[in-house]
Amino acid sequence: MARWNDQWQPMFDGFSRLKAKWPTRGWSWDGRLACACSSFTAEVEHKALLATREALGSEWTSASISGAPQPLRKLVERAGGVRTGQIVFSGGPLAGLLSYGLWWPWGDSETTSLRIGLADVDPAKEPYIKFREVFGVTL
Repeated sequence: MARWNDQWQPMFDGFSRLKAKWPTRGWSWDGRLACACSSFTAEVEHKALLATREALGSEWTSASISGAPQPLRKLVERAGGVRTGQIVFSGGPLAGLLSYGLWWPWGDSETTSLRIGLADVDPAKEPYIKFREVFGVTL
């Protein structure tokens, strides 16, 4: 099992702040992309966007994703690519750890999902164990 790296702590502090500020309380595990997921309505979208931007400082769109780090581009390809209206967020890399957020509007003009996770990390090992604890999700 990988050992905890104290240099990751600022990233996890950001995750904790995001969860504390999140306008809805439900987080679940998305096994397909190995990440935490929460859906929300348009009425709280602005609060969700602010919390996401605070935790994950970089933003990518369909027009700019080609400039994103390679592990992030690979993950986005696995998720089906980024379309107009979708946003890919990233944080780090911090001591080799890259976090991401996939902001996916559903197309009903009412619901959006945020999937947040760690790129290229085994979900059964650290630092994903700590990540799952922060968001209260299980495999």
